[in-house]
Amino acid sequence: MKLVQVSDKNTQDAFFEVPALIYANDKNFIPHIRQDIEKIFDSDKNKLFKLGGNCIRWILIDRQHQVIGRVAAFVNPKTANTGKYPVGGMGFFECIDNDEAAFELIDACKNWLIEQGMQGMDGPVNFGERDQFWGLLTENFSGKPSYGLNYNPPYYKRFFEHYGFREYFKQLVFWRDLRVPAQDVFVKKAGMVSSNPEFSVKGMRGVSQEKIAAYFLEVYNSAWGGHEGFKSMRMEQARSIIKSMKVIMDPDILIFAFMGEKPIGFYLSIPELNEFFVHVNGNLNWWGKLKFMYHLKFKKRHTMLGIVFGVSKEFQGKGVEGAMIKYCGEVVVPMGRYKDTILTWIGDFNPRMLKVIGNLGTELYRTLTTYRIYFDSSIPFERHPVIGERKASHDSDNQNTEPEHVDI
Repeated sequence: MKLVQVSDKNTQDAFFEVPALIYANDKNFIPHIRQDIEKIFDSDKNKLFKLGGNCIRWILIDRQHQVIGRVAAFVNPKTANTGKYPVGGMGFFECIDNDEAAFELIDACKNWLIEQGMQGMDGPVNFGERDQFWGLLTENFSGKPSYGLNYNPPYYKRFFEHYGFREYFKQLVFWRDLRVPAQDVFVKKAGMVSSNPEFSVKGMRGVSQEKIAAYFLEVYNSAWGGHEGFKSMRMEQARSIIKSMKVIMDPDILIFAFMGEKPIGFYLSIPELNEFFVHVNGNLNWWGKLKFMYHLKFKKRHTMLGIVFGVSKEFQGKGVEGAMIKYCGEVVVPMGRYKDTILTWIGDFNPRMLKVIGNLGTELYRTLTTYRIYFDSSIPFERHPVIGERKASHDSDNQNTEPEHVDI
């Protein structure tokens, strides 16, 4: 077997051809969009490069000159040195069912990260935020994958655990039938705030992107900015997030709660894009874009993907969450476009949100796992700190400082 660094168009093309080999007989597989992955490794498009980040990719070739695996390793400057021990990452891992091949790929990441001064490695993760391409699917393999969530054969778990990785945290993905009425606990909570004549819940149809961005910014900074290690968001960031959703946005499922004119909560979803991307074979070239836009416009939708849920600090626990969920059932569902929702992953380190999800009457849809390994076995291993139990000094390993899509 031979490791080859991805350094030109031929090796880049080979990197994207590996999934076709691994999932040739998997009827559920829907490939990630090539362009989504390419921009992660593009120094002009990924801001982490400008902050001093670095990455590398390899493909693995067997004696018959067939590409049988791929992997990437990276140092994220925003998280690598935030804990007691510097930790890098590896991801975009694909490999045939062969331990020797898998370990060669992981060894390549380990050795490169040691050269970069790292003492540990998380994987499989993304060279960017946690909202996409994060974690290894370890339970519940049936059904088609959701957009941006990792999907892999069951045998990958053996690779990681036999290599020595340990579970850093679990990522829980939930499903809910939207046609089932909101549970009594949410109806009761919604009544707590809905009796206030100043309170309202609205979709964003007819509202400008600029105003949506301003609403999002205000709630985000009130709910997270400066809390639990999250940095405050700037308006240009909020604009960028909303702009990135423009093509796929359904304003009816961008739900905001208000007290008077002041936004105090949001429950933001997008259509499940893999219902449309299944037709483009992982490539949004000009032909893929035409097919995507056609299916986006004419194909009947079934599922929406919940991406972020938040309530301003001063209104948490006062029924705003219940009111937004009740609105979805009473206003969005009768529109007839969506039957169910996937709630993108919530970390097992977030008990408050898991309690909310439990009260919502969801079913556990998939379980992914983020693994960690320290290269020196004498370093004590600790799982991801539980939110609400972090030390005041915030000295926990690899603490995230950006908004996560785990806060559904």
